[in-house]
Amino acid sequence: MCEDLTNAYQLFEEIGRGRFGTIVRGFSLSMSEFVACKVIDKRLLKDATDRACLDKEPKIMTLLSPHPNILRIFDVFETDDFLTLVLELCQPVTLYDKILNCTLSEPQSASFLSQLLRALSHCHSLGVVHRDLKPENILFDSRETLKLADFGSAAWLGDDGLVDGVVGTPYYVAPEVLMGREYNEKADIWSAGVILYIMLAGIPPFYGESATEIFETVLRGNLRFPTRVFRSVSSAAKDLLRKMICRDVSRRLTAEQALQKIKEVRKLKDCYCTSAVFAILMQLLSTFCK
Repeated sequence: MCEDLTNAYQLFEEIGRGRFGTIVRGFSLSMSEFVACKVIDKRLLKDATDRACLDKEPKIMTLLSPHPNILRIFDVFETDDFLTLVLELCQPVTLYDKILNCTLSEPQSASFLSQLLRALSHCHSLGVVHRDLKPENILFDSRETLKLADFGSAAWLGDDGLVDGVVGTPYYVAPEVLMGREYNEKADIWSAGVILYIMLAGIPPFYGESATEIFETVLRGNLRFPTRVFRSVSSAAKDLLRKMICRDVSRRLTAEQALQKIKEVRKLKDCYCTSAVFAILMQLLSTFCK
């Protein structure tokens, strides 16, 4: 273990484990707050791609920090055998766990999506594509603020605004990524749309018994809203899903455009609620005045 790390942080119990290392709860002596120390054993990295991801992740996270909806990185310590990232400590419950417990309401889903889109807008403005958006990579702090995490697959956009490489998780990956083409930051928007669909429906929009079958349904991109599942979902939410999970990249919304759509819908709902309350008050007044 790096001496500089143990001088700056008190390390406690293991709170998580991954392919290449562990996550340990720590305490920052300078900040007087608890942190998460992601300790990666570099000796387990046999693949050049994994080594490249390891090298890139702390650099990208440092570029993006601080942002209220992105997991913050405080420190990086490295020895010949280990790399330790000192990160913001979050709850053990991810968005995946929340979805697993119950289908989320539309207002709750809109709140989570808005926070995720704000994180993506920040990433995209700095030329970063996450490339592996999924509920398991979305965390929450003690105040229930959403935090986008795991930038191991992230990449910088080239000078032409494009990147390549088949990266991602079957249910969430965009069709242009699967086709082996170069793609832009809107690949993240497709994935965010799939997450919204799952939050509202409890099931993915593209399903298969194997990764190959899932990829085939993603490539067909036949987006459906089964009545049994979407009976209580608003037409505005379905319209947003169509514009985020859109095979035509040129017509797919950006993070900022999707955020604007959510704001417009909320504004309309607020106006409707105000009008409804006003109408009820007028009815009550007319009753009392008789």
